[in-house]
Amino acid sequence: MTYRASRRRPSSGSEAVLARGDKAQSLTKARLEDFIARHYRLQGNQLQRRFEEAQPFRHLVLDDFFSEDFARSLFDRFPPFDEKLALNEDGRVGAKCVHEDLVALGGPWQQLDALIQTRQFLDWLGNLTGIEGLLYDPHYFGGGTHENRHGQDLDPHVDFNRHPVTGWHRRLNLIVYLNEEWRAEWGGAIEFHSDPRRPPQENHVEVVQPRYNRAVLFETTYWSWHGFERIELPGKDEDERSRKSVALYFYSKKRPKKELTPRHSTIYVDRPLPEHIKAGATLSDEDVRTVQRLVARRDQHIQRLYRHVSDLTERLEVIERSMWLRMRRRLGTLARTLGIRRRRA
Repeated sequence: MTYRASRRRPSSGSEAVLARGDKAQSLTKARLEDFIARHYRLQGNQLQRRFEEAQPFRHLVLDDFFSEDFARSLFDRFPPFDEKLALNEDGRVGAKCVHEDLVALGGPWQQLDALIQTRQFLDWLGNLTGIEGLLYDPHYFGGGTHENRHGQDLDPHVDFNRHPVTGWHRRLNLIVYLNEEWRAEWGGAIEFHSDPRRPPQENHVEVVQPRYNRAVLFETTYWSWHGFERIELPGKDEDERSRKSVALYFYSKKRPKKELTPRHSTIYVDRPLPEHIKAGATLSDEDVRTVQRLVARRDQHIQRLYRHVSDLTERLEVIERSMWLRMRRRLGTLARTLGIRRRRA
């Protein structure tokens, strides 16, 4: 994954004053009991046991997560698909649109932003998961509202492990689905993998459908492989329906030693061929399109890795040239100093 700078525009002086005033007012009004369903606020110990026991890694599925009124307000104010915010990693308009600035969306989205940064909410999440010292990400790096249209999918991956600005450890993903109409046969279900690098028969996968007001909360570690299957809507590209969600990511300044790994970006694993595509099988037109799509995706991943290697090689060459120039200057200074001393002697 190539890191993207946040699209959030810095406020001017007068805007900043108004924004601080609005945010301060929102924070004073943001109470957990006004937004989160009551039974989840009262089942902390029970939910923590479920979280710890979940497979293939720690997670929770929470239906009817937001209060009914608040979920409806988020649904009604979900932002329209904006092609300028739908550029993929190759710079082309894709089928996924991300609005990172919840505050700019106003109304219930600003209320949600105010809620998730309160100590009450962060401590509640910490109680559910046993993760202490959770932190809100003011940059919404990679988070915000996500809208996925026909043809979009997400290969199994583990997320980047350190925030690119703060350096904090990424610990939790909270995704709440807001598509009111959805059927399992349309795809788009989130998948939790035990290890997608293993043969399919050895990779245990839990599938969760993206139902309206359903939340999935899961740990972010080097083994929390997840993705979602390709969206296949009845009307194809002309179908106006989409998979809508809000993705919220939480961090901490420290993490357990067993979870520590060198800093990395998002790591993807290409999907294998479907099981029915094998030697001797007669391929349908759809099978051919599937193979072509998977090969094209793999080529894109390889090209992206080549670009990363080229970029790192160029940076290394710049560092080496800089070190060599500094060494030459130091050697020159040393030679001149020694020459002066010889003449004096």
